[in-house]
Amino acid sequence: MTTVFVVNSGSSSIKWELLDAESGTVYSGGMVERIGEPGGGAADHDDGMRQILAELGDEHPAVVGHRVVHGGAEFTAATVITDEIEDRLEEISVLAPLHNPANLKGIRAARATFATVPHVAIFDTAFHGTLPPQAYTYAINTELARAHGVRRYGFHGTSYRYVAERAAAVLGKDLADLKLIVFHLGNGASVCAIDGGRSVETSMGMTPLEGLVMGTRSGDIDPGALFHLGRSGMDLAGLDHLLNRESGLLGMTGTGDMRDVQSKADAGDERAQAALAVYYHRLRHYLGAYLVALGGADAIVFTAGVGENNANTRLATVEGLESFGIVMDAAANSEARRDERMVSASDSSVKVLVIPTNEELQIARESVEAVTR
Repeated sequence: MTTVFVVNSGSSSIKWELLDAESGTVYSGGMVERIGEPGGGAADHDDGMRQILAELGDEHPAVVGHRVVHGGAEFTAATVITDEIEDRLEEISVLAPLHNPANLKGIRAARATFATVPHVAIFDTAFHGTLPPQAYTYAINTELARAHGVRRYGFHGTSYRYVAERAAAVLGKDLADLKLIVFHLGNGASVCAIDGGRSVETSMGMTPLEGLVMGTRSGDIDPGALFHLGRSGMDLAGLDHLLNRESGLLGMTGTGDMRDVQSKADAGDERAQAALAVYYHRLRHYLGAYLVALGGADAIVFTAGVGENNANTRLATVEGLESFGIVMDAAANSEARRDERMVSASDSSVKVLVIPTNEELQIARESVEAVTR
């Protein structure tokens, strides 16, 4: 039994879980919210960590695993954290200024609290370290791109690694022999083409902004549109806020929650119906691209909040693609279940699966592997 304390530190919250990396048994978990805010849950991240320690009581982890959003091109595997690694993470925070500084606050608070156990950084970008140059390169000046780290990195890697391995288990096949297209659809959303367990294409880019339509993020947009808005008087901060916080489903409907958008669309709201059409169109666009990139697929997998729970989204993504070997089982797809399952028809040559993600368990397992290694 190896007990791991998993930390997901945001700018104003710490989400945590204490679990066994081998069995997946969760002993406790929770979240300290509104850190540093008036009337909030904690004065700062150190205070928040002290509160969590009080909740843990006599439980003491063997390893602490930290989610870190961006590892740049340098960190492509789980990494044991030292003072030098911590300093390097601060240096590359420029690549993810909204996320990595918050991750570092959690790392520093946890290292002070659990000073006698190893700490490991698990990077959202690491799984995509296998992207080939033609997939991660942007067509701008090569020297400029290299100097500023401008390239595709990809995100949601911890989820993709976990889901790909579970998909192989459900299919009863070796992951090394499979071509998978995995849709991680939550408030943040992306898709990944996985060939033999290796990421070869993914929709998010240098930041989590590129790609699919998301809850509040625009996804793909012509950069020229931003120049146009800039010439119209919007500054860089305004553009950043617009694309990250006020776009996507929120920008098109007034709400960023797919459940609310779906309810409005079902009730006949034309704005919500139009937004879903855009959302589905982008999903199908990437599905087609990744089918070509892989030369076909053994399975299409849906995970995360929307992917696991919204039957309409799954159906709309693959509907009418029988000529590509994708045939859905409408009854299986419409069942409201929260387990691993097949939602394609028995005669579908490309299987369609729903696999609930478990990023905390994956972080725990990779943390133990890193310490052992």
